[in-house]
Amino acid sequence: MKAIEKLLLAVENGKHICVGLDSDSDRLPKHLLTNDNPVFEFNKKIIEATRDYAAAYKINFAFYEALGIKGLEALIKTLKLIPSETLVIADAKRGDIGNTSKKYAQSIFGHLKFDSVTLHPYMGFDSIEPFKAYKAKLTFILGLTSNPSAKDFELQKLQNGNFLFQEVIKKVNDWNEFKNLGIVFGATKFKSLRENFGLIKNLPVLLPGVGAQGGGLKEVADLFLKNKKSDFLVNVSRSLIFADNSPNFQQRVREKIIELNEQVCS
Repeated sequence: MKAIEKLLLAVENGKHICVGLDSDSDRLPKHLLTNDNPVFEFNKKIIEATRDYAAAYKINFAFYEALGIKGLEALIKTLKLIPSETLVIADAKRGDIGNTSKKYAQSIFGHLKFDSVTLHPYMGFDSIEPFKAYKAKLTFILGLTSNPSAKDFELQKLQNGNFLFQEVIKKVNDWNEFKNLGIVFGATKFKSLRENFGLIKNLPVLLPGVGAQGGGLKEVADLFLKNKKSDFLVNVSRSLIFADNSPNFQQRVREKIIELNEQVCS
């Protein structure tokens, strides 16, 4: 199944929540720390709790690479637990050129078999093209991100009067002849999202920043649904996976993802 088909299947079934597996080893429930690979055991319980309700999973590479071989083992074993019909995003934020970009794409799409990836566009089309060549995959390109320092570059004005992030979104539309590109737009930047909604056109959107970063789920979802655009994913990471640290934490995680989906669709 193509990546975009997995996304559309999920949203047709009322699922818009992307579970961010930012599985920080410093925040795991203490009762898991005696396991041989605590991060994997944590992910296993999170997936068991959310697999029937998640539109997608986003694996943030930093939390796995920081642990060396053990972390990479946890990442690979985690991938095997996720249902085959569910979209899996490599939150790797790659962005290089030439053979380097080809090898990054080969690693994420060819070897690890992720459905999707996040990229930054700073180096231009050369850095995107090797990923775009995997036509069955889905590549999310950073547009306007949720962090405060987005203003350092993304909100700089160009000579043509556009903000840099606006130019990025226009370029992604131009590059999207295979219909396998999307954008990342921070939910914390709701005013900018509303004002620039027309730029997005047919691009799927990944929206981080809800929860711990302060983005509002309901207002974001209402904007998309009011404009009859359903191909969006709202990523929720820390406020979901660390909602409870007790030995029964997965029960609270299950309740919370159900609540989040209900907020989107209500």
